[in-house]
Amino acid sequence: MATSPPKAQLLNERELRAWRGLLRVHSRMVKTLDAELDATHGLGLTSYEVLMYLADSPDGQMRMHDLAASVLLSRSGLTRLVDRLARDGLIERKPCESDARGAFAVLTHAGRDRLGTARRTHLDGVRRHFLEHLGDDELDALAEIWERVQPGVHGPAPGC
Repeated sequence: MATSPPKAQLLNERELRAWRGLLRVHSRMVKTLDAELDATHGLGLTSYEVLMYLADSPDGQMRMHDLAASVLLSRSGLTRLVDRLARDGLIERKPCESDARGAFAVLTHAGRDRLGTARRTHLDGVRRHFLEHLGDDELDALAEIWERVQPGVHGPAPGC
């Protein structure tokens, strides 16, 4: 006779509000910021993040696997995005001399210029849609919560 698996403990109202709130706010923020960047600069949010990470890296370049981890994309997803950004002249691929299998993504002058114009739109959107709704104490509390939930979340990262 087969036994049924233990019944899952449902979230209570408080837990559900917190969890769904996080998911919904994140989803809407990403969609809104993506739409603003795309409408104004023809650049999606993930493309913006790739340019931002490259601009903040030494010599404006990163190894592809490090870049994929930074922008939270699969290697194949990053490859497609890098191909598109390279076609647009915003980045270039450069082979890694010490590892024939590795490659660098390198920010071009055109990529740096596009990032410079898009950065204002992005930062204005982050402030307007998120930061302006919170006080300093609330921002500090959120930062502490993110660190407790995901230790190291505030580790080294480029500025927006």
